[in-house]
Amino acid sequence: MKITILTLFVEQFNSFLNTSIIKRIIDKGLVEVKVVDIRDYSLDIHRHVDDTPYGGGAGMLMKVDVLVRALKDNQNPSSYVLLTSPKAKPYKQEDAYRLSKKEDLIIVCGHYEGIDARFEDYVDENVSIGDYVLTGGELAAMVVMDSIMRLLDEGISADSLKEESYTNGLLEYPQYTRPVEFEGKEVPFVLTNGNHEEIRKYNLKMSLKETYLYRKDLLDNKTLNDEEKKMLQEIINELK
Repeated sequence: MKITILTLFVEQFNSFLNTSIIKRIIDKGLVEVKVVDIRDYSLDIHRHVDDTPYGGGAGMLMKVDVLVRALKDNQNPSSYVLLTSPKAKPYKQEDAYRLSKKEDLIIVCGHYEGIDARFEDYVDENVSIGDYVLTGGELAAMVVMDSIMRLLDEGISADSLKEESYTNGLLEYPQYTRPVEFEGKEVPFVLTNGNHEEIRKYNLKMSLKETYLYRKDLLDNKTLNDEEKKMLQEIINELK
């Protein structure tokens, strides 16, 4: 897989690409990452990439001609182009899975007040990581990259991915490690008794409980089986 980032701030990606799991994934050759400075495509001697909006208004807009030159110079027929933008449904785990199947991704980082609207004709999909405003699209691009890259084969173990929050439509259950007792707080006995079926049921119930307490909206979009329905009703009764 190849991921190309078009940005005004190349340096923001240095630490991200050279740290932890992301670096390991790149070193394994699972993904090739190219970070491109949009300013290199300005024809202005001062490397201007923005201008004031027609019709007035606050802030500056990124120029369409500069953006298109940067995009076309790094694009190929299989490229799928993302633009960080508030004009999109919030990014979800299912989007990460879908985008991880692409061979060639280009992520364009918006900045300033926004971009010339004509550039959207060159984009396949807008992507938003939440209902809040950032100073630029670089952080959003890193979030999208991280969520995609960790799904690539051999990036992270399949078992780890299978049990993560959102993978099965629920939040992940609470987890514990040594010591068994700390400041009066003990690991639930069921997790230490070695009975795998009891552990499975306990973790499923805790996953349902976490989701019910913190993200009820996820339950609205999930079809529960009979076991899950029974557990959820038990949880509701216990919380009354």
